[in-house]
Amino acid sequence: MTSPSNIRAVPLEKAGIRLEPLAEEHRRGLAAASDTPDVWRYLPFDGKGAAFDAWFDKTLQLNAENREAVWAVRTLDDGALVGSTRYLNIAAHDLRVEIGGTWYAPAVWATRVNPACKLMLLAHGFETLGLNRIELKTDARNARSQAAIAKLGATREGLFRRHMVLPDGHVRDTVYFSIIREEWPEVKSRLEERLASL
Repeated sequence: MTSPSNIRAVPLEKAGIRLEPLAEEHRRGLAAASDTPDVWRYLPFDGKGAAFDAWFDKTLQLNAENREAVWAVRTLDDGALVGSTRYLNIAAHDLRVEIGGTWYAPAVWATRVNPACKLMLLAHGFETLGLNRIELKTDARNARSQAAIAKLGATREGLFRRHMVLPDGHVRDTVYFSIIREEWPEVKSRLEERLASL
């Protein structure tokens, strides 16, 4: 059975994108990549400007303690750090994780970066870790994120009303999606076709 110690960030690479376990060496590059309010607008934490170091320190701690599995996202053609993603809400006994806390520099929105990252994280989850379910969630106001998740082939499961209080005080409604093990082969095929066309 998968244990919490098995669900950790490991190097992953696909389609010119590399996921690297978060480390101190990523601080400066990720700070530059995230230096716009658009990155943090719908996230349940604030990392913009002077708040970035606190976000990075907390995230690094969660990763080091294996409470979350956090990656930095790098594009291999130019070596640039362009974002971060993670497994969170890890339930090893139930063979379940959430992919979330994801943000990318606006320059790589609507490129191969997100589908490549999701393909790597889903494949690692279902094929290596033997998970039964992978969840994704987003702010109900974030139509772009909802469309991207639906495009993966995830099933929209519902709306958690008044689910989170964001750093700006907004009380967020959250849309939940999931992919289960039985759906993975079809989702994988669709993702691979998308990547091949980008």
